[in-house]
Formats: sequence, structure tokens, C-alpha cells
Amino acid sequence: MTSVRESAGSAPPSGAGEGPVIEAVGLGRDFVLSEGPFLRRRRRVVSAVSDVTLTVRPGEIVGYLGPNGAGKSSTMKMLTGILTPTRGHLRVAGLEPSRQRTRLAGRIGVVFGQRTTLWWDLPLRDSLALTRHLYRVPAADHARRLAELTELLELGPFLATPVRQLSLGQRMRGDLTAALLHGPRLLVLDEPTIGLDVVSKSTIREFLLRLNGEEGTTILLTTHDLGDVERLCERVVVIDRGRKAYDGGLDGLRASVPAPRVLVVDLASPVGPVRVEGARCVRVEGPRQWLELSDNPAAVIARVADRHEVADLTLREPDIEGVVAALYRGEAAGNRTP
Repeated sequence: MTSVRESAGSAPPSGAGEGPVIEAVGLGRDFVLSEGPFLRRRRRVVSAVSDVTLTVRPGEIVGYLGPNGAGKSSTMKMLTGILTPTRGHLRVAGLEPSRQRTRLAGRIGVVFGQRTTLWWDLPLRDSLALTRHLYRVPAADHARRLAELTELLELGPFLATPVRQLSLGQRMRGDLTAALLHGPRLLVLDEPTIGLDVVSKSTIREFLLRLNGEEGTTILLTTHDLGDVERLCERVVVIDRGRKAYDGGLDGLRASVPAPRVLVVDLASPVGPVRVEGARCVRVEGPRQWLELSDNPAAVIARVADRHEVADLTLREPDIEGVVAALYRGEAAGNRTP
């Protein structure tokens, strides 16, 4: 696969000596709300984002997570230049987004899962041709890059189809292509797999991993689909009520929340709930039982095997969705931002 940097030539290659792709220090955004009767309106300042400090380096895939209303969308709009920060310092791809928005557009690609950048009534091919002119990509570079993306995302069968007739999965692949034709250093994705079937989700996830691995494209991802996070992200940032609640790896996130591991035991025959020290039976289905662990797994397994005939055992780590939900509820121990 030819590098985006080689084919489009619109941004310098990523490298170890390159500075952060995203650098935010003390970032905040306030909104003023008017409340009360028409003639007695009161103004109230609401802080959507408060004191967020974030550094994303070249080649990272970072999941930016949070419940609805946590401040994710406001952060994304500041990163892409749509909103001006109320306070703090922000640079994206070496530029100040709100003041250099036009230049920034040539260095980043943006995909919003619920909104398309394609022209609704035009064939997909024509939409992508217009995108070339918007980003001023040379015709030869555009043709070469489009051919690569057409092959990787299997666009060929529907390039001549009007965008309004595309399935959601096809349209999403078209939006990804439009966002990547100019060779961005940073790809910002907002719910890229929302509403997609399992096959379409898998196709997009594998493509993003390949894009990152072969071209070093930095990816910032917001999603409620935690399957995206587990498949794509080595690092996650959790924002809650406008503030950063966690920044680190998935293993660290699991360790920060008291979500117990579960031992799934298949017994030789059905029995009542297993009772052993260091475990609590939380579910029974025939010969299969789920034991919530509070002790070393090896010790619990030994106790179970000593009392029952065991056919099979499986140790399940805390589910990431449950971990994140617990973090939202404020159940993490100690300082949640390592």
C-alpha cells in the first residue's frame, strides 16, 4: 500500500522526531445559557469542558470516551476548529485550530458517523472527485490514492451509485475515503461504526488498523461501541462532566475500577451453587456456574477442584463496558488519571 504521504504529498511523514499531533493544556469551553421567562431571562455559564490536558503523539490510536453530555463533542469541535476554546492552549497538527482552520483541514480528516460529507444526489465517484478540488489534491495523486482506497474498502461495485442509495456501511466507507484522499496526519472519527452490522464493523476496524500500522496515521476515536475500543485502541481517555477522568491503557483502566474477575466452571454434573472461600456464585445454568473472585484464581480453582469434578474452566477478565460504566459512576479507587 503506497503511503498517503507519498501519494498525496500534503503533509510531512510521521516520525519519532515529530512533535505531538494534538497538544492541549488546560483546555476549557464555556457556554452561556438563558433561562427563565422571556422578560426576566437570566444568564448562566455552563462549562462543557474543564481543564483538559491531553497529548497525542504521531501514530497513536486513542479512544476518547464518555457518557452523553460529558464534553466529547465540544472537545472534538475545538480540535477541528469549529469551536474556539474559552481558555487553555491547543495545537493540532502544529496549528491553532480556530485561527488556522483552513490550513488545518488539509492536515486532518474528519468522519462523523451520523452525518455525511458526501453529496447526497451525486454518484459516490463524483462526490470523491469534488473532494479532490476542495483539498486541491493533484489529479494524478488523487487517482492513485482513490484506486488504493477503492481496493482496500471494496468501493468498486458502488462508485457509480448515488450516495442516497448507499447502505449505511457503504456510505461510511465512502466517508472514510473522502476523509483520507488528501493524506491527513490525523483522522478524527466520531462514532464511525454506529448502526453498522457486524461485517461492516469488522471491515472498518481492520482497515483502520492497517491504515495506522502501514502509514502511521494518528487516529482519535469517539465511540459508544466498546468493541471498537478493545479492537483498535491501546490507550483510552475517559471524560466525565467535562473533566478528564482517566488517561492510560485498557489494562490500567480495568485495574482502576473494582470490577472482579469471573471464573466460569463447567462441572461434570449439575449441583447447587458452589461455595468456596474467595469466590461468590453469581449465576448457575445446569452444570455451568459463574464465580465472582475475591481471591487468587489459582487458589479458588484448587478449592473448587478439591470439592467437585470439573470438566472445564474459563477465567474472564472484567468486561470493558462494565469497567467504563463503573468509572462513570465514580467507583474508581484513588486518583483516576495516572
